[in-house]
Amino acid sequence: MEPVLLDKNGAVARIALNRPDKLNSFNRAMAFALQDALKDCAEDNTIRAIVITGNGKAFSAGQDLAEVTDPNGPGMEKILSEHYNPIILAIRNMPKPVVAAVNGVAAGAGANIALACDIVLASEEAAFIQAFSRIGLVPDSGGTWFLPRLVGWQRALALAITGDKVTAKEAQQMGMIYKALPAESFQAETETLVNKLAAMPTKAVAFIKDALERSWQNTLETQLAIEDVLQQKAAATNDFKEGVAAFLEKRHPLFTGN
Repeated sequence: MEPVLLDKNGAVARIALNRPDKLNSFNRAMAFALQDALKDCAEDNTIRAIVITGNGKAFSAGQDLAEVTDPNGPGMEKILSEHYNPIILAIRNMPKPVVAAVNGVAAGAGANIALACDIVLASEEAAFIQAFSRIGLVPDSGGTWFLPRLVGWQRALALAITGDKVTAKEAQQMGMIYKALPAESFQAETETLVNKLAAMPTKAVAFIKDALERSWQNTLETQLAIEDVLQQKAAATNDFKEGVAAFLEKRHPLFTGN
């Protein structure tokens, strides 16, 4: 069984973590397969939106501990530097929107891979757990970076230390995710959002993502200068011309991503 499945349908790519018997916990093969799928999506100009989800009842339970404890395994240093860190950076550097469709439990690195995505949707049956402290570890895969920015210092520290489970509804209320959706409509609403993103002006979306990413460390003056540069680039796209024309002609725009 392939550890990650990549399915392309028009402008949308669906990446499914595919170790359902292991709650989609990560081993070396699965980590590399996810990296390959993300690279494929980044390089494919026909793909304009990406969704990452899990097959079976879990999104991902995080690291497969059997690999960590294997004396012949890659070891913690390689697991972080070769498995997870490249995945997080690939998601954050992706010039297209990446949606996490969290269908079930997202724990440990699985939770933080979801939080690294641009938009997080979760089934109301899903939950998020910073499970690291339960086995004497520190949140990785960007957890110490994303959590305080999403939910604030106090709550992030408490969740990281206690490892408490956060339901999808609670995650939405605290700003950890975008939306918690009823289980019966989760797939349909996810598809609606991803298709909407795929029909948007792709370059403008990439510029928005870039601007917000850089805003964390910039002064207002620096950020205004970045907005100026990115706005000039956006104004030079065909999609900007189409957007203006559609507005003036009182019709829906047909963006091509160029």
